[in-house]
Amino acid sequence: MPWKKPSDAPSGTGNSGGSSFNMNFLSGNKVVFMVVAGLLVALWVLSGFYTITESDRGVVLRFGKYVNTVQPGLNWKPTFIDKVYPVNITTVQSFSSSGMMLTKDENVVVVELNVQFKVSDAYKYLFSVTNPKESLMQATDSALRYVVGHTTMDDVLTKGRQKVKQDTWGAMEAIIKPYDMGVTILDVNMLPARAPDQVKDAFDDAIAAQEDEQRYIREAEAYAREVKPKAVGKVQRLGEEAEAYRQKVVLDAEGEVARFKAILPEYNNAPTLTKKRIYLETMEEIYSSNNKVMIDLPEDGSGSLIYLPIDKLTETPAKNAEGVKK
Repeated sequence: MPWKKPSDAPSGTGNSGGSSFNMNFLSGNKVVFMVVAGLLVALWVLSGFYTITESDRGVVLRFGKYVNTVQPGLNWKPTFIDKVYPVNITTVQSFSSSGMMLTKDENVVVVELNVQFKVSDAYKYLFSVTNPKESLMQATDSALRYVVGHTTMDDVLTKGRQKVKQDTWGAMEAIIKPYDMGVTILDVNMLPARAPDQVKDAFDDAIAAQEDEQRYIREAEAYAREVKPKAVGKVQRLGEEAEAYRQKVVLDAEGEVARFKAILPEYNNAPTLTKKRIYLETMEEIYSSNNKVMIDLPEDGSGSLIYLPIDKLTETPAKNAEGVKK
């Protein structure tokens, strides 16, 4: 029996079988396609979940355009459409700026400055400037050189360091303000400035001399605080003594005037007798403090001079009294 070609088969039976096969194939492909599409959609949805930590803020861009800034926690974004950039806004960042700089009085000093800052606006920090930290470092270096260039060497090294710090801080904020970089400067700490190594020894001698000057000034002020109260007290004491002496002299003078006024009537009544009495009282007052004894000799020169050691006699009772006390 000869073989028949497929085309020789009955038309009704062949067409019916092909159509059924094609429909089943298409139906199976559709189911597979839907399952695959569902899985892809599920994966796409799941891939959009992300977490922002407590210290970060998420900057969301949709096709490169800023949309919003998301807060910490679980968030979702459409993958391939939105892109999120987390930015730490709580950590304090720091950097140092240093170099050899020329002062106002044309001296060279080595100055180092430490700056602490943190991010205040996540979006501005990312997109206001290309490299915000590098830009802030350049602004710091520019501000520091400007301030040091308008300050003398002595102020940079010693008493003017606090002013240099404050002026540099203000200059930095003025420089970065137009750029709106989204950062906040927390602190500026100026480390001790020093001279270049080539002149360090001479520089140390100059600093030591300045320190000695300040030490001598403090010692002089301490001495003045110690001496001044004593001098004031002495002046006050001398003033009181002078016032007491003045009053004594005045009272004595007034007493003498009163005594002479009292004697005046007696003198008017008996001048010779009054003069003799005054003379005797005066001599008694003079001799009372003298240990010498004077004896009048007779006018005719007769008789012998008797010397009495009155000074020795007056000392003996005193010595005996001392002996008794001992």
